[in-house]
Amino acid sequence: MIDPPVWSREQLEAASEEAEERFRETRHTEPLEVYLEQFDEYQGIVEEVIEQTVDLTRLEDHALELMTDERRLEVLRYLTGPPISKDDLKVLMRARSLSAQALTDNPELITEVVAFMRDWHDRRRFPWLVGGWEPEEYERKAAVLATTALIAMRRTETLRRNQEKKIQEDLVEQQLRRARYEKVETRMIKTLSDAPAEGKFCRETTLGNRKADFVIGLWDGRTMGLECKVSNSSTNSVKRLNNDAAVKAEEWREKFGTAGIVCAAVLSGVYKVRNLENAQARGLTLFWAHDLRSLVRWIDSTKAGGLGLLTR
Repeated sequence: MIDPPVWSREQLEAASEEAEERFRETRHTEPLEVYLEQFDEYQGIVEEVIEQTVDLTRLEDHALELMTDERRLEVLRYLTGPPISKDDLKVLMRARSLSAQALTDNPELITEVVAFMRDWHDRRRFPWLVGGWEPEEYERKAAVLATTALIAMRRTETLRRNQEKKIQEDLVEQQLRRARYEKVETRMIKTLSDAPAEGKFCRETTLGNRKADFVIGLWDGRTMGLECKVSNSSTNSVKRLNNDAAVKAEEWREKFGTAGIVCAAVLSGVYKVRNLENAQARGLTLFWAHDLRSLVRWIDSTKAGGLGLLTR
């Protein structure tokens, strides 16, 4: 069997530099319209929430209505300093759900959320709630703009990340199809006998107990579990690569055996070389979105006789 590539430090440095440069080019050419669209969409909602609650002084009077509207609930979560995610809010409230039914059935939960918003509101954006005065128009306007900017920024980051990941995944699929690999239906893969056969692949499925972006049947009978990762900073790369993809690789290798599975990731964006080395040492094979031919060449090399050995 052909071993997957293990890149030297010099090769990792060169590849990560190219990936980072491509990331810069994307950011420079990224349209401002995405952020502005999100800002325009949410500014009116923030204004409505503040007006409806009389400058946030009467949240309890409209809490159920606000919390059962997805976008208004999002505004509520951004009243705190710092903003709180929906998942974190559920944990803090000891609530399994914040759905309309759950809130209607449990009025005490609404009271607890309102109390939390009062206790943890951003005192810089909404100073009148502590001072006990009616805000001036300029204070109200500043609070609206600051809150809207926070929401627009976070939503732009999320949309951008999801879009970049989808683009990356679509490129991987295109390369596999061009190399005449067959896409098959997604299925739960509990044992490797459930995996796609040689020359076939499926997208986004459960491999063992963890999600894989791609599962590919290699030509020598092994299975490849492939993750697609986009990192927008070297700090973020630890989460995306080391705390996610590398952890999956360790779990897959333990469950399926090192002889039966190859664990890999396609990367784009910004990564620290030491994090790349750490991921490799933990059994994760690395490829790059700007050089997907290397991925396909290595998969081809698993054909009988090891034809088409990988070169870089």
